[in-house]
Amino acid sequence: MATYLDFEQKIKVIQEDIISAQVRHDEGLVESLKKALDKEVSKIYTNLSPFQQLQLARHIDRPYALDYINLLMRDKYEIHGDRHFRDDAAILCYIGYIGDEKVVVIGEQKGRGTKNKIKRNFGMPHPEGYRKALRAAKLAEKFNLPLLMLVDTPGAYPGIGAEERNQSEAIARNLLELSQLNTQTISIVIGEGGSGGALAIGVADKFAMMRYSVFSVISPEGCSAILWNDPAKAEAATNAMKITSGDLKELNLIDDIIAEPLIGAHRDKEGAAAAIGEYFLSELTKLRQMSPEQRMQERYEKLTGVGAFSE
Repeated sequence: MATYLDFEQKIKVIQEDIISAQVRHDEGLVESLKKALDKEVSKIYTNLSPFQQLQLARHIDRPYALDYINLLMRDKYEIHGDRHFRDDAAILCYIGYIGDEKVVVIGEQKGRGTKNKIKRNFGMPHPEGYRKALRAAKLAEKFNLPLLMLVDTPGAYPGIGAEERNQSEAIARNLLELSQLNTQTISIVIGEGGSGGALAIGVADKFAMMRYSVFSVISPEGCSAILWNDPAKAEAATNAMKITSGDLKELNLIDDIIAEPLIGAHRDKEGAAAAIGEYFLSELTKLRQMSPEQRMQERYEKLTGVGAFSE
Protein backbone atom coordinates (compact mmCIF):
# COMPACT_ATOMS: atom_id res chain seq x y z
CA MET A 1 0.00 0.00 0.00
CA ALA A 2 1.34 3.41 -1.01
CA THR A 3 2.26 5.88 1.71
CA TYR A 4 1.20 9.51 1.31
CA LEU A 5 2.69 12.52 3.07
CA ASP A 6 0.51 15.28 4.51
CA PHE A 7 0.88 17.51 1.45
CA GLU A 8 0.06 14.59 -0.89
CA GLN A 9 -3.42 13.89 0.50
CA LYS A 10 -5.26 15.54 -2.42
CA ILE A 11 -3.25 13.38 -4.82
CA LYS A 12 -4.24 10.30 -2.81
CA VAL A 13 -7.95 11.16 -3.11
CA ILE A 14 -7.74 11.69 -6.88
CA GLN A 15 -5.76 8.49 -7.43
CA GLU A 16 -8.32 6.51 -5.40
CA ASP A 17 -11.12 8.07 -7.49
CA ILE A 18 -9.28 7.03 -10.67
CA ILE A 19 -9.07 3.43 -9.47
CA SER A 20 -12.77 3.48 -8.59
CA ALA A 21 -13.68 4.88 -12.03
CA GLN A 22 -11.50 2.25 -13.75
CA VAL A 23 -13.31 -0.51 -11.86
CA ARG A 24 -16.61 0.88 -13.18
CA HIS A 25 -15.10 1.21 -16.68
CA ASP A 26 -16.06 4.90 -16.77
CA GLU A 27 -13.45 5.99 -19.32
CA GLY A 28 -14.71 9.56 -19.54
CA LEU A 29 -14.39 10.08 -15.81
CA VAL A 30 -10.94 8.43 -15.82
CA GLU A 31 -9.68 10.90 -18.41
CA SER A 32 -11.13 13.82 -16.49
CA LEU A 33 -9.60 12.65 -13.22
CA LYS A 34 -6.19 12.10 -14.85
CA LYS A 35 -6.21 15.71 -16.05
CA ALA A 36 -7.13 16.83 -12.54
CA LEU A 37 -4.31 14.67 -11.17
CA ASP A 38 -1.74 16.22 -13.53
CA LYS A 39 -2.91 19.68 -12.52
CA GLU A 40 -2.69 18.87 -8.79
CA VAL A 41 0.75 17.25 -9.17
CA SER A 42 2.07 20.32 -10.98
CA LYS A 43 0.57 22.62 -8.34
CA ILE A 44 2.06 20.70 -5.39
CA TYR A 45 5.44 19.59 -6.67
CA THR A 46 6.47 22.85 -8.29
CA ASN A 47 6.02 24.68 -4.97
CA LEU A 48 7.72 22.37 -2.49
CA SER A 49 9.43 23.79 0.57
CA PRO A 50 12.91 22.52 1.53
CA PHE A 51 11.37 20.52 4.39
CA GLN A 52 8.90 18.88 2.03
CA GLN A 53 11.77 17.93 -0.27
CA LEU A 54 13.53 16.40 2.74
CA GLN A 55 10.41 14.35 3.44
CA LEU A 56 10.42 13.12 -0.16
CA ALA A 57 14.13 12.23 0.03
CA ARG A 58 13.34 10.05 3.06
CA HIS A 59 10.02 8.70 1.75
CA ILE A 60 9.51 5.06 2.67
CA ASP A 61 8.50 4.22 -0.92
CA ARG A 62 11.44 6.03 -2.53
CA PRO A 63 13.66 3.65 -4.54
CA TYR A 64 16.87 2.58 -2.85
CA ALA A 65 20.16 1.71 -4.55
CA LEU A 66 19.22 -1.95 -5.00
CA ASP A 67 15.95 -0.96 -6.70
CA TYR A 68 17.87 1.10 -9.26
CA ILE A 69 20.50 -1.60 -9.69
CA ASN A 70 17.81 -4.18 -10.45
CA LEU A 71 16.04 -1.82 -12.87
CA LEU A 72 19.17 -0.60 -14.67
CA MET A 73 21.67 -3.45 -14.69
CA ARG A 74 21.73 -6.78 -16.53
CA ASP A 75 24.07 -9.74 -16.21
CA LYS A 76 25.11 -8.32 -12.86
CA TYR A 77 27.32 -9.97 -10.25
CA GLU A 78 27.67 -8.79 -6.67
CA ILE A 79 31.07 -8.14 -5.12
CA HIS A 80 31.29 -9.01 -1.42
CA GLY A 81 33.63 -8.14 1.43
CA ASP A 82 36.60 -5.88 2.07
CA ARG A 83 39.12 -8.76 2.42
CA HIS A 84 40.01 -7.52 5.90
CA PHE A 85 37.07 -7.87 8.29
CA ARG A 86 33.63 -8.74 6.85
CA ASP A 87 30.98 -7.96 4.25
CA ASP A 88 29.06 -4.78 5.14
CA ALA A 89 25.52 -5.08 3.76
CA ALA A 90 25.00 -1.29 3.95
CA ILE A 91 27.25 -0.99 0.87
CA LEU A 92 26.39 -2.76 -2.39
CA CYS A 93 28.93 -3.37 -5.14
CA TYR A 94 28.00 -4.83 -8.52
CA ILE A 95 29.68 -5.40 -11.86
CA GLY A 96 27.47 -5.76 -14.91
CA TYR A 97 25.94 -3.86 -17.82
CA ILE A 98 23.94 -0.65 -18.08
CA GLY A 99 22.79 -0.60 -21.67
CA ASP A 100 25.80 -1.81 -23.65
CA GLU A 101 28.30 -0.45 -21.14
CA LYS A 102 30.12 -2.75 -18.75
CA VAL A 103 30.23 -0.87 -15.45
CA VAL A 104 30.88 -1.11 -11.73
CA VAL A 105 28.11 0.24 -9.49
CA ILE A 106 28.51 1.07 -5.80
CA GLY A 107 25.49 2.01 -3.71
CA GLU A 108 24.39 2.65 -0.14
CA GLN A 109 21.35 0.57 0.83
CA LYS A 110 18.95 1.46 3.66
CA GLY A 111 16.71 -1.59 3.57
CA ARG A 112 12.95 -2.05 3.97
CA GLY A 113 11.21 -3.79 6.84
CA THR A 114 12.66 -4.30 10.29
CA LYS A 115 14.71 -7.40 9.48
CA ASN A 116 16.22 -5.90 6.33
CA LYS A 117 16.88 -2.52 7.93
CA ILE A 118 18.87 -4.24 10.67
CA LYS A 119 20.78 -6.27 8.06
CA ARG A 120 21.62 -3.07 6.16
CA ASN A 121 22.26 -1.14 9.39
CA PHE A 122 19.70 1.45 8.25
CA GLY A 123 22.03 2.46 5.40
CA MET A 124 24.86 3.53 7.74
CA PRO A 125 28.08 1.85 6.55
CA HIS A 126 30.86 0.61 8.79
CA PRO A 127 34.55 1.11 7.86
CA GLU A 128 34.60 -2.26 6.13
CA GLY A 129 31.77 -1.04 3.90
CA TYR A 130 33.83 1.88 2.66
CA ARG A 131 36.83 -0.41 2.21
CA LYS A 132 34.65 -2.75 0.16
CA ALA A 133 33.57 0.23 -1.95
CA LEU A 134 37.20 1.21 -2.48
CA ARG A 135 38.08 -2.36 -3.48
CA ALA A 136 35.31 -2.28 -6.11
CA ALA A 137 36.47 1.15 -7.31
CA LYS A 138 40.02 -0.14 -7.69
CA LEU A 139 38.65 -3.09 -9.65
CA ALA A 140 36.94 -0.66 -12.01
CA GLU A 141 40.21 1.23 -12.43
CA LYS A 142 42.20 -1.96 -13.08
CA PHE A 143 39.92 -3.04 -15.94
CA ASN A 144 39.20 0.51 -17.16
CA LEU A 145 35.48 0.29 -16.37
CA PRO A 146 33.34 3.36 -15.65
CA LEU A 147 32.15 3.70 -12.06
CA LEU A 148 28.66 4.74 -10.95
CA MET A 149 28.09 5.52 -7.26
CA LEU A 150 24.60 5.87 -5.72
CA VAL A 151 24.56 7.89 -2.50
CA ASP A 152 21.77 7.34 0.03
CA THR A 153 22.67 7.37 3.74
CA PRO A 154 21.86 9.35 6.88
CA GLY A 155 25.59 9.13 7.63
CA ALA A 156 28.42 6.74 8.46
CA TYR A 157 27.75 4.47 11.43
CA PRO A 158 28.95 6.22 14.65
CA GLY A 159 29.19 3.15 16.90
CA ILE A 160 32.13 2.08 19.06
CA GLY A 161 33.02 -0.85 16.78
CA ALA A 162 33.17 1.43 13.76
CA GLU A 163 35.47 3.83 15.61
CA GLU A 164 37.68 0.95 16.76
CA ARG A 165 38.09 -0.09 13.13
CA ASN A 166 39.00 3.47 12.04
CA GLN A 167 35.82 4.86 10.52
CA SER A 168 37.33 8.30 9.89
CA GLU A 169 40.43 6.81 8.25
CA ALA A 170 38.29 4.64 5.96
CA ILE A 171 36.30 7.68 4.80
CA ALA A 172 39.43 9.82 4.39
CA ARG A 173 41.12 7.03 2.42
CA ASN A 174 38.16 6.89 0.03
CA LEU A 175 38.26 10.66 -0.48
CA LEU A 176 41.96 10.46 -1.37
CA GLU A 177 41.78 7.36 -3.55
CA LEU A 178 38.63 8.34 -5.45
CA SER A 179 40.06 11.77 -6.20
CA GLN A 180 42.98 10.04 -7.94
CA LEU A 181 41.09 7.13 -9.54
CA ASN A 182 42.05 6.78 -13.18
CA THR A 183 38.70 5.91 -14.71
CA GLN A 184 35.45 7.73 -15.48
CA THR A 185 33.44 8.25 -12.29
CA ILE A 186 29.90 9.53 -11.75
CA SER A 187 28.22 9.88 -8.35
CA ILE A 188 24.49 10.52 -7.85
CA VAL A 189 22.61 11.35 -4.64
CA ILE A 190 19.41 9.32 -5.00
CA GLY A 191 17.85 10.12 -1.62
CA GLU A 192 19.58 11.34 1.50
CA GLY A 193 23.26 12.30 1.43
CA GLY A 194 24.47 12.66 4.99
CA SER A 195 27.89 13.97 6.02
CA GLY A 196 31.11 12.01 5.45
CA GLY A 197 29.08 8.85 5.01
CA ALA A 198 27.89 10.25 1.70
CA LEU A 199 31.15 11.97 0.74
CA ALA A 200 33.00 8.65 0.97
CA ILE A 201 31.41 7.60 -2.35
CA GLY A 202 30.73 11.13 -3.59
CA VAL A 203 34.09 12.14 -5.06
CA ALA A 204 33.75 11.81 -8.84
CA ASP A 205 34.20 13.45 -12.23
CA LYS A 206 30.48 14.25 -12.19
CA PHE A 207 28.47 14.72 -9.01
CA ALA A 208 24.70 14.99 -9.48
CA MET A 209 21.55 14.89 -7.37
CA MET A 210 18.06 13.63 -8.07
CA ARG A 211 15.45 16.39 -8.10
CA TYR A 212 14.09 15.60 -4.62
CA SER A 213 17.28 14.41 -2.93
CA VAL A 214 19.17 16.26 -0.18
CA PHE A 215 22.85 16.56 0.72
CA SER A 216 24.13 17.98 4.01
CA VAL A 217 26.98 18.00 6.50
CA ILE A 218 24.57 17.03 9.30
CA SER A 219 20.92 16.02 9.54
CA PRO A 220 18.45 18.86 10.16
CA GLU A 221 17.49 17.16 13.44
CA GLY A 222 21.13 17.13 14.53
CA CYS A 223 21.58 20.74 13.48
CA SER A 224 18.52 21.94 15.39
CA ALA A 225 19.61 19.97 18.47
CA ILE A 226 23.01 21.70 18.42
CA LEU A 227 21.84 25.23 17.58
CA TRP A 228 18.59 25.40 19.55
CA ASN A 229 18.77 22.35 21.81
CA ASP A 230 15.49 21.30 20.23
CA PRO A 231 15.35 18.56 17.54
CA ALA A 232 11.74 19.56 16.88
CA LYS A 233 12.99 22.64 15.02
CA ALA A 234 14.19 20.45 12.14
CA GLU A 235 12.03 22.34 9.64
CA ALA A 236 13.67 25.67 10.49
CA ALA A 237 17.08 24.02 10.25
CA THR A 238 16.23 22.53 6.86
CA ASN A 239 15.26 25.94 5.51
CA ALA A 240 18.49 27.49 6.80
CA MET A 241 20.94 24.75 5.77
CA LYS A 242 20.45 24.92 1.97
CA ILE A 243 20.45 21.15 1.47
CA THR A 244 18.17 20.72 -1.56
CA SER A 245 19.41 19.98 -5.06
CA GLY A 246 18.37 23.45 -6.26
CA ASP A 247 20.25 25.19 -3.45
CA LEU A 248 23.43 23.15 -3.99
CA LYS A 249 23.35 23.69 -7.75
CA GLU A 250 23.01 27.44 -7.17
CA LEU A 251 26.02 27.29 -4.82
CA ASN A 252 27.97 25.37 -7.47
CA LEU A 253 28.52 22.42 -5.15
CA ILE A 254 27.04 19.88 -7.56
CA ASP A 255 27.30 19.52 -11.32
CA ASP A 256 23.76 18.60 -12.32
CA ILE A 257 20.20 17.97 -11.16
CA ILE A 258 18.62 14.82 -12.58
CA ALA A 259 14.99 15.45 -13.50
CA GLU A 260 13.26 12.52 -11.84
CA PRO A 261 9.50 12.38 -12.59
CA LEU A 262 7.71 15.46 -11.26
CA ILE A 263 5.49 13.30 -9.04
CA GLY A 264 8.64 11.83 -7.48
CA ALA A 265 10.65 8.63 -7.71
CA HIS A 266 8.46 7.11 -4.99
CA ARG A 267 5.49 7.21 -7.41
CA ASP A 268 7.39 6.36 -10.63
CA LYS A 269 10.37 4.08 -9.96
CA GLU A 270 10.82 3.09 -13.60
CA GLY A 271 10.83 6.71 -14.75
CA ALA A 272 13.39 7.63 -12.09
CA ALA A 273 15.62 4.69 -13.05
CA ALA A 274 15.40 5.67 -16.72
CA ALA A 275 16.45 9.23 -15.83
CA ILE A 276 19.50 7.93 -13.95
CA GLY A 277 20.44 5.59 -16.79
CA GLU A 278 20.14 8.31 -19.41
CA TYR A 279 22.19 10.74 -17.36
CA PHE A 280 24.91 8.19 -16.65
CA LEU A 281 25.31 7.10 -20.29
CA SER A 282 25.18 10.69 -21.56
CA GLU A 283 27.81 11.97 -19.13
CA LEU A 284 29.98 8.90 -19.71
CA THR A 285 30.07 9.71 -23.41
CA LYS A 286 31.22 13.26 -22.60
CA LEU A 287 33.89 12.04 -20.19
CA ARG A 288 35.26 9.62 -22.76
CA GLN A 289 35.76 12.48 -25.19
CA MET A 290 38.31 13.96 -22.79
CA SER A 291 41.88 12.81 -22.48
CA PRO A 292 42.76 11.26 -19.10
CA GLU A 293 44.90 14.31 -18.32
CA GLN A 294 42.09 16.74 -19.11
CA ARG A 295 39.56 14.72 -17.09
CA MET A 296 41.86 14.53 -14.07
CA GLN A 297 42.62 18.25 -14.28
CA GLU A 298 38.93 19.16 -14.36
CA ARG A 299 38.29 16.84 -11.40
CA TYR A 300 41.14 18.51 -9.49
CA GLU A 301 39.87 22.02 -10.23
CA LYS A 302 36.34 21.08 -9.18
CA LEU A 303 37.44 19.56 -5.89
CA THR A 304 39.79 22.39 -4.98
CA GLY A 305 37.22 24.99 -6.00
CA VAL A 306 34.68 23.92 -3.38
CA GLY A 307 34.19 26.67 -0.82
CA ALA A 308 35.80 29.39 -2.93
CA PHE A 309 34.21 32.81 -2.56
CA SER A 310 34.71 36.41 -3.59
CA GLU A 311 33.93 39.62 -1.73
